[in-house]
Order: sequence, then C-alpha cells, then structure tokens
Amino acid sequence: MSGMGAITLRTARLRLHMPEIDDFAAYARLMASPRSTGMGGPFDARGMGDVLHDVALWRLFGHGALMIDLVETGECIGQVGINHGPLFPEKEPGWFVYGGHEGRGYATEAAFALRGWAFETLKLPSLVSYIAPGNAASVAVAERLGRVSIP
Repeated sequence: MSGMGAITLRTARLRLHMPEIDDFAAYARLMASPRSTGMGGPFDARGMGDVLHDVALWRLFGHGALMIDLVETGECIGQVGINHGPLFPEKEPGWFVYGGHEGRGYATEAAFALRGWAFETLKLPSLVSYIAPGNAASVAVAERLGRVSIP
C-alpha cells in the first residue's frame, strides 16, 4: 500500500486525519491515564509504541488510525482506527475520545464515518470489535455500529 496518499474523512462536526507528531502529547496523556486500562494500560512513555503501530498500519494494510478533530475549533479530541496485523488477527475498529469530550456522540460519529470508508473504499467484508469487559461506553458504540464481540 505504499502508494496510498493522506486520508481525511469529514462529518458535519468532525475531521478525521492520519496521525501527525503534534497529536502525540494528547495521545500520551490518555494512554498514561487509568482510562487506557481496557487497552492494556496505563503505559509509560516507552510503552506507547501503539502510536507507531497506528501509523505503520497505513503502509502495511492501507488503513490505520485517524485522529478526530472538531471542525469548529480544530481541537484534537481522540482517535478512531482499524487495527490489524500480528496483534489483531481480524480487522477491528477501535475508538476513544479524550477526557471532557465523552457523551457527545463523537466516537459513534467518527466510527460510522470510518466504517463507511472501510466498506466502500477498502471493500472489507466485515469488521469485529473486541471490548474489555465493563467498558459500557465502547459497547454502546459497537452496538450502534451493529458489530460487537465481548470476550
């Protein structure tokens, strides 16, 4: 997929774009917080290689992480993406929003935009979500998407 250009998706409220180095500080704060427990965290700075995984997926599989910005302000409020590769045997959408932005439908809106792009552009036959037990907010997003598997 080395010929893939930059991907940007838009909704009425959100702009989804490939990660840039300026996105790392807010990402690192979330991953170091207790909110990252469902993803295996909290992580120290050395344990935040996931951001590199998110970027590498674009080159290796033609999909990966997209940062979520508010159209109105340009503020980065989270991330949505499709995981795959050695650590994720099936193509799995994932999402999170940073503290203070929960409960406004941003994760669902971004996940719907990503899912539409994945099915239309990548022609993926399916996506599956594995969600940490007790993560009711992510279960609700997955149910709205019509895809949920809980280990």
